[in-house]
Amino acid sequence: MAKIVSVEVLIVNLQPKVVRTDAVQSFECQETPMVRIQDEDGVVGTGYSYTIGTGGSSVFKLLDDHLAPMLIGRDAANVEKLWRELFYRVHATTVGALTSIALAAIDTALWDLRARKAHLPLHQIAGGAKASIPLYYTEGGWLHLEQAELVEEAVRAKAAGFGGAKLKIGRKHVAEDVRRITAVREAVGDEWDIMTDANQGFSLDEAIRRARSFEALDIAWFEEPIHADDVGAHRRLCASTSIPIAVGESMYSLSQFKDYLQQGACSIVQVDVARIGGITPWLKVAHLAEAFNVPVCPHFLMEIHVALCCAVPNSRWLEFIPQLDLVTNKGMRVENGVAIPSSEPGLGIDWDWDRLQSQFVHSKLHR
Repeated sequence: MAKIVSVEVLIVNLQPKVVRTDAVQSFECQETPMVRIQDEDGVVGTGYSYTIGTGGSSVFKLLDDHLAPMLIGRDAANVEKLWRELFYRVHATTVGALTSIALAAIDTALWDLRARKAHLPLHQIAGGAKASIPLYYTEGGWLHLEQAELVEEAVRAKAAGFGGAKLKIGRKHVAEDVRRITAVREAVGDEWDIMTDANQGFSLDEAIRRARSFEALDIAWFEEPIHADDVGAHRRLCASTSIPIAVGESMYSLSQFKDYLQQGACSIVQVDVARIGGITPWLKVAHLAEAFNVPVCPHFLMEIHVALCCAVPNSRWLEFIPQLDLVTNKGMRVENGVAIPSSEPGLGIDWDWDRLQSQFVHSKLHR
């Protein structure tokens, strides 16, 4: 067993590759907290998480002041034990987004270190359920795009081999959303999936109204229709429509997912490794969903989620939003519309440290 001898806390700001807007917000900047953990054998594990433009400096301070110092001298192999001790160290700020994002940066680093020491890729050490995962495309479906652009992007995505595309919804009137989805459906045909995402922009009544208008268009799912803390409203929506209801990117604990699954308030789980607090709780959510026969289709961070999707049997889709291309030497492997996890030990992310170091906003080394 090798003890942790140093923990480096970093933050890097990455600009989105395209303009990203939805019904309630814009993705301004990927603030990227990073953690590098080195053990006494000299092996280094690197982890990260993200915000979409605010809170990154607070996550950095939480890591720097309270969490990273706790790791020095600890056995890096005890990933579950460390996660729980860190969680209870900041128990007064849980459940919450900033705390989960901070925990995720550490937990993903510990899993990277564990897998490297075992000489195994993440998808195998975490389960090894499958060799690839189908992709759907999100970058061409943002709410500000005009209808012709939506159609063009969807046709291009289909030609590239993607199995579907996500369209942001939430235009002022339901008729506008229907026209946009209909135009894409007519262009791509019936045998191609269209996902829709409201980003929590509707009331229950409006969500029911829009779902009924979308049913004839055979959409693959209706994502985040209502605010994520209203389980009862999601249960009523599920009971009112044949469209699968997807939730998860704005949920921060295993217990929240338990409530949704127990009450039949969702059909698809979109657990986000950064927002749930890392790989350790992500796997628990995925296995919980499996017990309810519910598929996992994670939100964002495809470079980590490709391995996690291939670790569990009930994953269905991986969301394609490339973001790390500017700070990695090579991107995620994609062939014929499916993603293939790296065979290299660890997370499988080939960081370009020269480019990263030139973009550090803050950094701090603990020994």
